[in-house]
Amino acid sequence: MITDSANEMRDALPEGGALLALDLGTKTIGMATCDAGWQFATAGSTLQRGKFGRDRDALGTAIRQRGIKAIVIGLPRNMDGSEGPRAQASRAYARNLAAAFELPVLLWDERWSTTSAERAMIGQDMSRRKRAEKIDSHAAAIILQGAIDAMAGGIL
Repeated sequence: MITDSANEMRDALPEGGALLALDLGTKTIGMATCDAGWQFATAGSTLQRGKFGRDRDALGTAIRQRGIKAIVIGLPRNMDGSEGPRAQASRAYARNLAAAFELPVLLWDERWSTTSAERAMIGQDMSRRKRAEKIDSHAAAIILQGAIDAMAGGIL
């Protein structure tokens, strides 16, 4: 199942479960996870993006280690809400992941996630070098927190 609806994802996971969020970049994939009760998203690591088979293997390891029940992928919409080539690429990646792991996938609007992550890291007085290393995983955490807030609250 691939959906854009937090309600559909919540209904697909009546027992809850740990989630993995991905912020797909052209060169890297930021990862974040949340607890089974959908309370807190935590930034994880950043993968160097490669061919899908290599990405799949690395993500599969994370999925098995954390007992992941579903995947949330940031959907890069344009500011007017329309979808361009990057959004279509994210949808294709979601289809590939859903098939590879047989897990539900939620596509979540990621507008402003990177900006929000950067502002938060600047607020923590994080150096520019550290921000560059961690921006993608922190953006994934912001994407995931928005999704789990919506799923737990029953909105959207």
